[in-house]
Amino acid sequence: MQTFERVKLLIGEENLEKLKNSKIAVFGVGGVGGYAVEALARSGIGEITVFDNDIVSESNLNRQIIATVETVGKSKVEAVKDRLKSINPNIKVNTNQVFYLPENADNYPFSKYDYIIDAVDTVTAKLEIITRAKKENVKIISCMGTGGKLSPLSLKVADIRETKNCPLARVMRRELKNRGVEKLKVVYSEERITGDFNERKSPPSMIFVPATAGMVIAGEVIKDIIGR
Repeated sequence: MQTFERVKLLIGEENLEKLKNSKIAVFGVGGVGGYAVEALARSGIGEITVFDNDIVSESNLNRQIIATVETVGKSKVEAVKDRLKSINPNIKVNTNQVFYLPENADNYPFSKYDYIIDAVDTVTAKLEIITRAKKENVKIISCMGTGGKLSPLSLKVADIRETKNCPLARVMRRELKNRGVEKLKVVYSEERITGDFNERKSPPSMIFVPATAGMVIAGEVIKDIIGR
């Protein structure tokens, strides 16, 4: 299969085999998570499990890779599955159309995953995902806020204790510390929030920052799996 020939040239056959045998869980497949799963599938990951309760809407067309006029009205997890299968028919995609929360978390054990991506935007869900991953000793990377940001060059990979200019990261730092979680790899933006930002409405957003954040996250996952 020539699909991953250039991947093999870059990382070697042994590492490509590691990716093929890896199982990744992705929570949230919108602006950030959608690009992350796309990159993982194109990198040779063998099994991806996605969690998202949303459907594709017209308001997603400006920034989400799974959003097209053909997928509007379709569940995001099924849109992801169809897209990934069209890239690599051999990939295994497990779908969970669910809003992951403490109330249903016991139904989805983490021990079977090699890596977890947190790309959801609610604090309650993020805290549950992160604390459970830490408890079960599963590697995790979490995305902080990308709404109201315009510059992808302001994205950074760091421990959550080192973040700045990110209101979501500030809240997460405090709440995680209260739960005994001191370390967490995150992708965040140091750009200050701009645009018409009203907490009662969805945050303003364009494609550049969430899409790049998703790609950065996928890159970190791949590097961690192959040990680079």
